[in-house]
Amino acid sequence: MKSGAVWLSSATPEGIDEFLGGLSDAALIALPWMFEFWALPHQLPPEGAWKTWVIMGGRGAGKTRAGAEWVRSMVEGSGPLDPGRASRVALVAETLDQAREVMVFGDSGLLACSPPDRRPEWNATRRMLNWPNGATAQLFSAHDPDSLRGPQFDAAWVDELAKWKKGQDTWDQLQFALRLGGNPQQVVTTTPQSVPVLKAIVKNPSTVLTHAPTEANRAYLAKSFLEEVETRYGGTRLGRQELEGKLIDDLNGALWTTAMLEGARGAEPERLSRIVVAVDPPVTSRPGSDECGIVVVGVATEGPVSRWRAVVLEDASMRGTSTEWARAAVAACQRHGADRIVAEVNQGGELVEQMIRQQDVLVPYRAVNATRGKVARAEPVAALYEQGRVMHRRGLAALEEQMCQMTRTGFQGKGSPDRVDALVWALFETMIEPALTVQAQPQVRSLGR
Repeated sequence: MKSGAVWLSSATPEGIDEFLGGLSDAALIALPWMFEFWALPHQLPPEGAWKTWVIMGGRGAGKTRAGAEWVRSMVEGSGPLDPGRASRVALVAETLDQAREVMVFGDSGLLACSPPDRRPEWNATRRMLNWPNGATAQLFSAHDPDSLRGPQFDAAWVDELAKWKKGQDTWDQLQFALRLGGNPQQVVTTTPQSVPVLKAIVKNPSTVLTHAPTEANRAYLAKSFLEEVETRYGGTRLGRQELEGKLIDDLNGALWTTAMLEGARGAEPERLSRIVVAVDPPVTSRPGSDECGIVVVGVATEGPVSRWRAVVLEDASMRGTSTEWARAAVAACQRHGADRIVAEVNQGGELVEQMIRQQDVLVPYRAVNATRGKVARAEPVAALYEQGRVMHRRGLAALEEQMCQMTRTGFQGKGSPDRVDALVWALFETMIEPALTVQAQPQVRSLGR
């Protein structure tokens, strides 16, 4: 269902004139304050008997406006002095300053969203909003969970819960305080982060969830902002969290974490000494089979081994026939001017090389065999990331997702980690094996005279 704002943006001038001409003077005055007309779908409360509504969205997706308008819908009655469904509301943010500046005085806060005849008054001494109909909203800081002991409420708005340092304690105290009325409810507006308290809330049967990417609210955001954040974070794991509003979970014992991968966004080496395309072929090319992992890695090996740096240039993994993945591997080699294709041949044997040679008979090629398990092979590669020696280009979200599902007890995702396997072979070829060779060379000592 389209919002009124979306409809108006696409309507003809005649259609807009006809719509506005059909409204009474009172309706025209009220129209700017009718959020149901202007709201995007993710900003409207879901139906049903829920206890908690989590609005999870990217930066600038309209979460704050949705939270403020929900509070309005709860406290306002038919007339300015008529009671609403809630009369005592808790407003909880990480700090009191953030609660005041964002939830109350912000551009999308309660004062900005309220029509003149229903606008609450701010009582700075008591940190409280007072509506003309007697409803109140009190501000609380997540730094002081015990401040929620004693007060009681029939509604609550919680902002940016995922970044609270005392999130679980504050949330627990709020649940004890939310005890008035027949159906006390709460709204959580937050950019997702993989924290236990948020994951537990989302899994609760009484919770409903809506989420939207930053892009959904583009009509109200600067074009330059969208271009900048998409250029910087699009196609990354952090971008899925901060722009797409997805809850990115780090598994226990994961060899790679979101923080590690975000640390791989640094500057690339100015000059690459060598580029390799690594291929992890699927067992079969039948429909529903695993993908063929194809990952391109470049390395700068000037100076001592400790200064070597690698950069993942591309993830060209794909699902297809043996001819199709061989063609894709050779194309990646040509695209990046790679020095060699490295392919695991445990499953395909000599057939792997035959398929690649059919595409380019002269392409430099090396076959490798896996003699250890996937985790054992991946651990030294993960160590390179911990040391900050591997950089990532944009557009590697699918690879990074697989990386974060590789744990010390095995791969926790669906199917086979073909992209990760190809990455591991590429970094073994460019970083680990050459380093071992250099370190094994005898040291020549100058004796002098």
